[in-house]
Amino acid sequence: MIEPGSELKLKLKNLKDWISKEKGVIVAFSGGIDSSLLLYVARLVLGKEKTIAVVSKSESLKARDFEIAQSFCRQYDILLEVIHTQEMEDSRYNENPVNRCYFCKDHLYNDLLTVVKKFPDFRVLNGTNLDDHSDYRPGLQAALEYQVLSPLAECKFNKQDIRDIARNYELPNWDKPASPCLSSRVPYTHKITRKKLVEIENAENFLNDSGFIDVRVRHYGEYGRIEVKPDDLPRLMAMKESLIPKIKEFGFKEIEIDEEGLVSGKLNRVIASKNVNP
Repeated sequence: MIEPGSELKLKLKNLKDWISKEKGVIVAFSGGIDSSLLLYVARLVLGKEKTIAVVSKSESLKARDFEIAQSFCRQYDILLEVIHTQEMEDSRYNENPVNRCYFCKDHLYNDLLTVVKKFPDFRVLNGTNLDDHSDYRPGLQAALEYQVLSPLAECKFNKQDIRDIARNYELPNWDKPASPCLSSRVPYTHKITRKKLVEIENAENFLNDSGFIDVRVRHYGEYGRIEVKPDDLPRLMAMKESLIPKIKEFGFKEIEIDEEGLVSGKLNRVIASKNVNP
């Protein structure tokens, strides 16, 4: 339980107060815990008719995450709008420059305007939190340009705050590992293709089903590299003789295991020294 008078309780009160001032909200929803908590609190504060979830059925969103988003909205009786973004048709995106995320969010927020037209008095929100500002996030610029607001960040929520409150509310995905878009598994300047995204998704689903819940399969063209949490590395190494041949069947010629383990945003290391701002 959240302790009375605690900093976490104050943050939650501030978030509810922030949301209560809106006529209605449209939440860019991915099925992840950040946007889930924001959506849930908005539904509590504003009610069903004034809280709209929007999920993009994009090729870079895992099918399982799309199902999680749909299930969440059914469970909490939240109105859900599904849009279909076409970022894969945009060469600025699939050529995979270091600011690829900007073009992805540009498509998302532009296509989301079709929902805004239905609810012109509602504000568009996203699940960006305080910790997101510590990594390279060019998508934040797109949010700024489309006047998308980030109440979790404004109310000083970090990732742990979000998980703690989501657990308190007993949200079904409170402990769901971060699941960034599939394109984030492809190193910058390596072209993003539908084939690569399918191979990544199939490989990660297989590893999830094999008991590795938090996992990335980075796609380096002809070979893939598996990242799991350091604590899971011994088990992965023990199982590699049975797992790797199965993963290669999805289209990879070779599979490596990253012995450093899973590091979120690892592919951003190549630009960290360039002092690039989102």
